[in-house]
Amino acid sequence: MKKIEAIIKPFKLDEVKDALNVIGVQGMTVTEVKGFGRQKGHVELYRGAEYDISFIPKLKIEIVVSDDMMEKALSTIEMKAKTGKVGDGKIFVYTVENVVRIRTGEKGDAAL
Repeated sequence: MKKIEAIIKPFKLDEVKDALNVIGVQGMTVTEVKGFGRQKGHVELYRGAEYDISFIPKLKIEIVVSDDMMEKALSTIEMKAKTGKVGDGKIFVYTVENVVRIRTGEKGDAAL
């Protein structure tokens, strides 16, 4: 099993979520996060004063999929989250040892 964490622009969430549902991903966790990379932040004007915005608001999507589903989920997220501009985000993939569904006690792929 693989855990996929994707940091994306907030306005891309619905598009990514809907596309993942179509390919069979049944659940995800979404967290509001802030950060910066090559985008570096920007300066905003608010009530006549300039503010340096160092941390850009993003969303972190976390899903766990079976090994055979990983490439499909990865390419779906990449395709749907891409705008072609700096700040589109990153995708990280981790190996997951085990998963347990608390309600039923199912383990491994059956718990997904």
